[in-house]
Amino acid sequence: MSKLVTIYGGSGFVGRYIARRMAKEGWRVRVAVRRPNEAMHVKPYGAVGQVEPVLCNLRDDNSVAQAMRGADAVVNCVGVLNELGRNGFDAIQAEGPERIARIAAEQGITRMVHVSAIGADADSDSDYSRTKALGEAGVLRHMPDAMILRPSVIFGVEDQFFNRFAGMTRFGPFLPVVGADTRFQPVYVDDVARAAVKGVLGQAPGGVYELGGPDVETFRALMQRMLGVIHRKRIILGLPFFAARIMAGMLDVAKFVSFQLFPNSILTRDQLKNLRRDNVVSADANGFADLGIMPEPMDTILPTYLWKFRPNGQYDEIQASARNLRA
Repeated sequence: MSKLVTIYGGSGFVGRYIARRMAKEGWRVRVAVRRPNEAMHVKPYGAVGQVEPVLCNLRDDNSVAQAMRGADAVVNCVGVLNELGRNGFDAIQAEGPERIARIAAEQGITRMVHVSAIGADADSDSDYSRTKALGEAGVLRHMPDAMILRPSVIFGVEDQFFNRFAGMTRFGPFLPVVGADTRFQPVYVDDVARAAVKGVLGQAPGGVYELGGPDVETFRALMQRMLGVIHRKRIILGLPFFAARIMAGMLDVAKFVSFQLFPNSILTRDQLKNLRRDNVVSADANGFADLGIMPEPMDTILPTYLWKFRPNGQYDEIQASARNLRA
């Protein structure tokens, strides 16, 4: 019988790419999610019955255990950028990964891949970064040979980075950004999936790997690159941190007084703390080179999905070519 991998958060942005690649490797894939009925898009990744969504509450031991029953390997892709209800940073990013690792060890599973993030630091003033580090420590406490992946900001068709800012260009001549001089090293989502698959298959040793693409650019430069791809001219407005802090504070208060009916997916005070720090691969860190992976540059990927934000969509390129020919 084919081997089985359980992917927690396997229907999300990163998880779906890992699920697709594991199905291509011939593995059975169990996608553990909170709402299986909203994860049906993963079923066509393999043959009939090869990829199956299952119900799982990451905060419950029994639910996590049932989802990995009989698995040969586990992958955790669950994370949150903004706390909502019981799904806070501590519950999801610190306690959740350790729970998965502990139960996997109890069930005799020897391979685990955990997707964390660059900037994970137990001493950070950011709850996001602090709980990412606690989650890593919890995983290694029970699965010392686990593979931990720390990607920089991830881009791809379903991303909430380039898509979000490209969408904002439709509403005015200005494009506001916070931390315009902060550096990022965007990494293609499928390259992160390729790294995870190597861990599941045992083709790479465990340990911490920091994953970044071939380009390191400031936030402002990334927005300029995005504007070039979508053929729009906008004034990039770098918001000073003191003004952003006031705005984030007001948005967080609105979230609190509305009893989270307003979730504040715009800018939180915790996100602002991370925007002050560069999000790039450390000079001495293991990375794609150690995994034998050549990461895709942004130039080859961004045009394949950002074209929908061009003034005339896919026809912009045709019209530009026609104008060049006439010239």
